[in-house]
Amino acid sequence: MAANNRRMSGKKGAQVGSGGQRRRGLEGKGPTPPAEARKKHKKNRIANAVAKANAKQTVRRPSPRGGRGGKGTSEMVVGRNSVVEALREGVPASMLYVQQFIDNDERVREALQLAADRGGIHLMEAPRPELDRMTNGLNHQGLVLQVPPYEYAHPEDLAAAAYDEGKDPLIVALDGVTDPRNLGAVVRSVSAFGGHGVVVPERRAAGMTAGAWKTSAGAAARTPVARASNLTRALEAYKKAGLVVVGLAADGEAEVGDLEALGGPVVIVVGSEGKGLSRLVGETCDFRVRIPMPGGTESLNAGVAAGVVLYEAARKRA
Repeated sequence: MAANNRRMSGKKGAQVGSGGQRRRGLEGKGPTPPAEARKKHKKNRIANAVAKANAKQTVRRPSPRGGRGGKGTSEMVVGRNSVVEALREGVPASMLYVQQFIDNDERVREALQLAADRGGIHLMEAPRPELDRMTNGLNHQGLVLQVPPYEYAHPEDLAAAAYDEGKDPLIVALDGVTDPRNLGAVVRSVSAFGGHGVVVPERRAAGMTAGAWKTSAGAAARTPVARASNLTRALEAYKKAGLVVVGLAADGEAEVGDLEALGGPVVIVVGSEGKGLSRLVGETCDFRVRIPMPGGTESLNAGVAAGVVLYEAARKRA
């Protein structure tokens, strides 16, 4: 019996207490990772370079003017049509990402040509998984345009620049306007009627996105936009600097055409189409005026309303 035990203990194979190590050793290691995830692979180096470049572009940097005004955040424009339109309209851009092995259609060729003609726009080829990650899975169609952070002016700079030119400041402030297209339309109107800039609140308000740039039709390159941490305090500072603050309101005490103050240094405050001026901003205004609308329309959006008042201000100044 003892001999039998010795022969049994000499058998080859897994022994009691082995923990299944041999079985685990025979198991596979799973599917081969994509080239972008394999170290030392060419596609992995490209993906890492793209990620580093993107990280540098999206970092918020302090304003070189000691916090006056400051910068917004970077933005991505995705999709072939959107990228081409942004480049046509002169939206500032720092990087054009192009998917590797992309189907080279007319829009792709135009985007590459526009970027090359503009100058200052870097081209970066990137694998599709990296573009998917950068755009959070949006349908980028192989083209992604990096728009750098907009550098805002300080509200005080707008009035100071006008006074330096020997002119009475004409400024538009937006209260609660959240649609970037409205902001772009206001910037365009301010430029058209000889205004000196636009002021927007830092929070709960539209900023200078690619959409605002496109709507401004190039005017954003000529007309500064300032950002105020507190719009009420910015308006009070304007009053101390000699400007009259005029708010647009449906229940205004006078019609806009009757207000002679529009011919001098003035800040025109436009609220949102739905809510109008906020309470504190409305109380800060020197005058509250209305736009006569005999057609029966209850309200105008911010872009149209600002254009009407700016025309009246330009007429009085002429």
